[in-house]
Amino acid sequence: MKPDVKRLFDVAAAHLLTKTAPALGDAYQQSSTSVLAMLLIESGQEFERAAQRRVEENSELRSIFAEASSVVNDSDLAARLDEASRGEDGSLLISNLDAVNAQLRGLLIELHAHVEELDSPQARQLEDSIWRELVASTERRKIMIGSF
Repeated sequence: MKPDVKRLFDVAAAHLLTKTAPALGDAYQQSSTSVLAMLLIESGQEFERAAQRRVEENSELRSIFAEASSVVNDSDLAARLDEASRGEDGSLLISNLDAVNAQLRGLLIELHAHVEELDSPQARQLEDSIWRELVASTERRKIMIGSF
């Protein structure tokens, strides 16, 4: 048997919303069951795109670091940016991708703070790249809820 996790979440959510919640007499329990169903739908969406989103985000961060290593004026930071830009995800396990992403995001925060203190057109361009990625990252994480 090969379970389809997203389908399982969708079917369970539909059952909770259309059969279980309406059968409950207590309004609080109906509401709680409906929230649980919505969480299942959101979890199914995240399950479907989890690896792709993380790999894409890690790649974008590495691209920013490649651009940044020649802009920063701190040699230690430049060396870490250069090393991070050449890194790879290795494993597609979500826990491993999340660990790599956390490291890259930590370095991005450090880079962003450094770049804000620089006064050059290259620094402003890099800062714009950082902000574009932060916005794109937020968009990648959006959960789409359909009509019920």
